[in-house]
Amino acid sequence: MEAVARLNNVPTSTRKMRLVADLIRGKRVGHALSILKFTPNHGAIKLDKLLLSAVANWQAKNPDEKLEEADLYVKTIFVDGGRMLKRLRPAPQGRAHRIRKRSNHVTLIVDSFNSTEVTADEVETTEKSN
Repeated sequence: MEAVARLNNVPTSTRKMRLVADLIRGKRVGHALSILKFTPNHGAIKLDKLLLSAVANWQAKNPDEKLEEADLYVKTIFVDGGRMLKRLRPAPQGRAHRIRKRSNHVTLIVDSFNSTEVTADEVETTEKSN
């Protein structure tokens, strides 16, 4: 069973956060946490806390299962653009340049490898063997 964690209005541009999110997509949780710990980008700190929150959400959904036996991995992570603060900076000859302070929204979904969901590929292979 999967668990979702969301982080809204992170004051970082979407492009910078996607660079860090691409590092952990599809990785196991332990490996992803170690990658984020040693990544120097500022977004890695936020994603580290978000990943721990997703694991805590998974534990709350599955109180009878042990975390060590679950074999969790990052199923989905995506970064969307958030609100944009528009500011004005003085420019030469009495003009003004617009400064856009960007933010983003991050959604992270954690799932276990040994879940009982059956994929279409597994059904197709069992039908061919019969």
